[in-house]
Amino acid sequence: MKVAVIGASGYVGAELIGLLCQHDNISIQHLLVSENSASSGKTFAALHGRWQGICDLPLQSFSQTWFDTVISDKQHKDAEHALDAVFFATPHEFSALWAGAFVEAGIKVFDLSGGFRLKELADYPQYYGFEHQDINTLSLAHYGLAEWQHEQIAGADLVAVPGCYPTASLLALKPVITNALQLENSLVVVNGISGVSGAGRTASLASNFNEVSLMPYNILQHRHQPEISQEAGVEVIFNPHLAPYKRGLLATVTLQLKSGVTGGQVNAAFNNAYQDKALVRLLDAWPKIDNVAHTPFADLHWQYDEDKQVLVVACAIDNLLKGAAAQALQCANIAMGLPDHYGLLPQISSGPGDDYSLVSHAPSTKV
Repeated sequence: MKVAVIGASGYVGAELIGLLCQHDNISIQHLLVSENSASSGKTFAALHGRWQGICDLPLQSFSQTWFDTVISDKQHKDAEHALDAVFFATPHEFSALWAGAFVEAGIKVFDLSGGFRLKELADYPQYYGFEHQDINTLSLAHYGLAEWQHEQIAGADLVAVPGCYPTASLLALKPVITNALQLENSLVVVNGISGVSGAGRTASLASNFNEVSLMPYNILQHRHQPEISQEAGVEVIFNPHLAPYKRGLLATVTLQLKSGVTGGQVNAAFNNAYQDKALVRLLDAWPKIDNVAHTPFADLHWQYDEDKQVLVVACAIDNLLKGAAAQALQCANIAMGLPDHYGLLPQISSGPGDDYSLVSHAPSTKV
């Protein structure tokens, strides 16, 4: 798969490019930044030093001229240069404006912004602050929660990669909701805590490490609340919190179950959902952010009080990886017909007959 990444200078873009560089079925053709970015013309490694010698591609400015050239290559079936897919790690408005043009040209889109996560046009002004104009492309978009929507992702022209809070929240909620264990019309509360990298790379006093203290924010109006509710199929109350550490996210979900639901049923729901999912780890103790930071894993644990019919589920992820870049790669793997965790675990590589043998492989330096 030949790909481009638009939004290569930010935290999520950098994590994604690092993963793509080490994937032996993906070749990066272009890395792009905004048209007026001061990073244009620099190499990716000059901006993100830990990738020195691994990815030294230049950062190009996104422009209409660049886009026209890419589309021309695709139309003329230039096998050497024609793109198969593009990843958007951009502001929401940008992907909402441009994704449809790539889809129309036959280039698959993996959108890590919020430009296509919500199904209702009317929700975008309220939660994202812009009027979404592309109803046709929005109707083509499929949500990309990798462990739950494999078939939809495999056939999608545009995948809306979930937000970081919704990823952790939905992984905790969906085994319960799918098995109809929750008490109908009861309160579902999600408390989320994220590190400051979730606010992005752009300097801001609100996310300055020296200014941040543990605090709730955007209560009852956070843009991820309708996303979680939409994909869970139940209304949730979402309480996000900002914490003074770099990366990692913890979501704790509290909900009431139906009378008569047993602990065995709850355990079975989670085990059946995730027993064959390589990137979801079911723990015997409450998850810790330190155990998932810099990894593609989601760690889950739950406790159920049968007398009170109250279930508490906690899920910890790295907000930049499982909550963004790693999940985008999971979606790309699914689109290519590979195991969704391919290239995300160091021991996974293709072996004789493509049996995905458990052997180690070194990072690719093809870019």
